[in-house]
Amino acid sequence: MSKTARTAAEETVADESVAEETGTARLSTAPQDEQAEPVGGPTLGVIGWMRWFWRQLTSMRVALILLFMLSLGAIPGSLVPQNSVDETKVAAWKANNEFWTPVFEKLQLFDVYSSVWFSAIYILLFVSLIGCIVPRTWQFVGQLRSRPPAAPRRLTRLPAYTTWRTDAEPEAVREAALALLKKRRFRSHMAGEAVAAEKGYLREAGNLVFHVALIVMLVAFAAGQLFKSEGGKLIVEGGGFSNTLTQYDDFKSGSLFGIDELAPFSFRLDGFTGTYEAGGPQRGTPRTFEAAVTYTEGAEGREKKRIIRVNEPLKVGGSKVYLLSHGYAPVVTVRDGRGKVVFRDAVPLLPIDNNVSSTGVIKVMDGYRDKDGKKDQLGFPAFFVPTYAGKGHGEMLSQFPGLVFPALNLGAYHGDLRVNAGLPQNVYQLDTSKMTAFKDAKGDVFKQTLLPGETMTLPDGAGSVTFEKEIKEWASFQISQQPGNGLALAGAIAAIAGLVGSLFIQRRRIWVRAVRGDSSTGGLTVVEMAGLGRSESAKLGEELGDLAVTLNAQVPTAPDPVPDPDPADAVPAEGAEKC
Repeated sequence: MSKTARTAAEETVADESVAEETGTARLSTAPQDEQAEPVGGPTLGVIGWMRWFWRQLTSMRVALILLFMLSLGAIPGSLVPQNSVDETKVAAWKANNEFWTPVFEKLQLFDVYSSVWFSAIYILLFVSLIGCIVPRTWQFVGQLRSRPPAAPRRLTRLPAYTTWRTDAEPEAVREAALALLKKRRFRSHMAGEAVAAEKGYLREAGNLVFHVALIVMLVAFAAGQLFKSEGGKLIVEGGGFSNTLTQYDDFKSGSLFGIDELAPFSFRLDGFTGTYEAGGPQRGTPRTFEAAVTYTEGAEGREKKRIIRVNEPLKVGGSKVYLLSHGYAPVVTVRDGRGKVVFRDAVPLLPIDNNVSSTGVIKVMDGYRDKDGKKDQLGFPAFFVPTYAGKGHGEMLSQFPGLVFPALNLGAYHGDLRVNAGLPQNVYQLDTSKMTAFKDAKGDVFKQTLLPGETMTLPDGAGSVTFEKEIKEWASFQISQQPGNGLALAGAIAAIAGLVGSLFIQRRRIWVRAVRGDSSTGGLTVVEMAGLGRSESAKLGEELGDLAVTLNAQVPTAPDPVPDPDPADAVPAEGAEKC
C-alpha cells in the first residue's frame, strides 16, 4: 500500500472515531438486506436464550438494579429483630404480633441475611459484577496497548481548536509538540503530518477499581458473616475472663466458625473509672469512661496492662475487646437465722436510666438455714441508686450517675428459687411463683432502704442482710473476631478512590498538525491544534490553550506577510513628468 493510500485510510478511521465521539454519526436508512425477515422474527434456541440472559445479567443496568434490591432487602434486617442478633427480642416480637408472625416466618424476615431471597440477590449481584468487569478489563488493556488514533482530516470541526503560522519547519514543530505532550504525561506518537496524544486513562481504571472494590466488599461481608464470632461478658472489678466458650454470658458465631478458632487470651478488670459533669446543662454527661485491664496473650504469655476506652478496643490474638457499658455492684452480706454468713459478694445490678438507677436480684441458693435449722432459699429484689435524694423527696431514683449518696432498697422472699427446675433463668430477675414474701408487723410486703454499712433484719429471726460500705463497679465487654473487617475497609477505600477517579478525571485527545503552507500563507508552516474530550468539559479548552501558548513560545507566530504594492498607487519621483 502506498504512503498516500495509508494516509487516506488513517484519516478515514480517525474521522469515524471523531464522528462516534462527537455524535455526528448517522444511522443509514438504506435497506440492509433485500430479503425481508419473517414477520414473527428470528427464533432463539436454548443457547440463544442463555446468551441473552447472560448479556442481560452482566449489563451495568441490571447490576445497578440488583445493588438497589440488595439495599432494599437489608431494610427489614434493620427493622425486624433477627435470630442471629437477639433471639429474646424475636420471641417477644412474635408474642406481641401473633397475626404477622406466620407471614414474617414465611418471608424469612427473622433471618434476612441468611434467607433464600437475600442470598439469591447477593449471588446474582456477585456474578453480574464479575461479568461486567472481566470484558471491560480486557477492553481497557487493549486500549492501553493501542496508540492514540491519527488526526482527523478537518480539525476545525472539533470543540477546541486553534491555529497559527510560523517560520519553523514542520518537522521541528512536530518534534517540539511531541516533546511537550510527553512532558505533560500524554501518550503521544507521530501519525503522519500530525502528533496524536491521549490522556486520562485513569478514568476507566477508576471505574474498574470501583467495581472490583464492590466485589471485595461483598466477599468481605460474606466472610465476616460466615467466620465471625461475637460474645459479651460482664466483669466486676477484680474479676477476669478467659476466651473460652463457657466464660461468655452470651455468644453467637457464623456458620463456618469453629470453637477451636477462639484466640487464646485472658484479661482481668483491675478497675473502672467513670467521671461526670457535675453542674450546668451538661450535668451527668460522662467525661471519663475507661477500664484498666491486665491481659495475657496465650497460655504462658507475659502480663501486660492496657486502658480500654469507648471506640478504643483492646486488640489481642486477632480479637477485639470493646468496652460497652458499666454499672455498680454493691457488696452484700447475708446471714442465716443462726448468724452464719451464707452469702458475701458484689452483686452486679443493671442500669435502667442515664443516672444509673439499677435493678437486680440477690439469690441465696445453698447453705441457708432458718432459726430452726431448716434449709431454705432466699431471694432479694434489689434497687440501687448511686445518688439518693433522701426519704420524702419523691421516688427512689438516682439524681446523678456518680457515687454521691448511694442507697440500696431490698425486698425479701423465701422458698424455691427454681434453679434446679432445668429451665433457663435470668439471673437479674426473680421467679416468685414458688416463693413467699416476708411480711412486716403490719402484714405488708417487707422492704427496706439501706445506706452503706446498715443492716436489714428479716422478720421472725430469719436472718439479716448487710449493705457493706464497699461498692464495686462492673464493666460489660464485647469480644469479637471478624476476619472480614480489614478487607471491607480496604474495599471501601478503594471504592472511594475509584469513584473519585471516574468522576473527576477526564479522558481527552490532542492533535497537533504542522504542514507547509501554500502561496496564500507565504510558504509558512501552518500549525493546527485541536482537542476532543470523551465528555463535555470547560477545562479542555483551557488545557489546549495552555499547551498552545507553551508550544507557541517554542515555535512563535510569524509576522503577517507584506502585500506587494499596487503600481497604480505609486508616487512619482520629484521632477518626473506627470501624465
